[in-house]
Amino acid sequence: MTETETEAALSPEDSAGIRPGEVRGELPFSFDASIYFIGRIRTPWATRAECPRRGAADGPVCRLEIDPRWAQALQGVSSKSRLQVLYWMDQARRDLLLQSPKRDGTVVGTFSIRSPVRPNPIASSVVDLVGVVGLNVLVRGLDCVD
Repeated sequence: MTETETEAALSPEDSAGIRPGEVRGELPFSFDASIYFIGRIRTPWATRAECPRRGAADGPVCRLEIDPRWAQALQGVSSKSRLQVLYWMDQARRDLLLQSPKRDGTVVGTFSIRSPVRPNPIASSVVDLVGVVGLNVLVRGLDCVD
């Protein structure tokens, strides 16, 4: 069975990719904010299905690759033991108002749960710092797709 077939068998979703009881909303046509991406996150997980639901302190070492223009902003990072990482979930859908996270038919509002499906897919993880090597920040405890 392929990965797609496995995911389909595990999640009773309709052709639009939503589970029973979930409700989609209309997204605004335009955005009213902008952000600067300062680098990339490298993790061992290529898909959401592979990704842990919560990062673990004893999980794999992940790498934050910082863009060279932000090099000076790394000053002092190596003296910390924990960091808060904000990141953009680029693969997340953004249109669900109600979700069924446990896949048991119970439906809750998107803002009441920790889910990658949100109107603004900004995520936050508090991670343990392993070290800083040049423009690479090595951490444990991330739970995001590469």
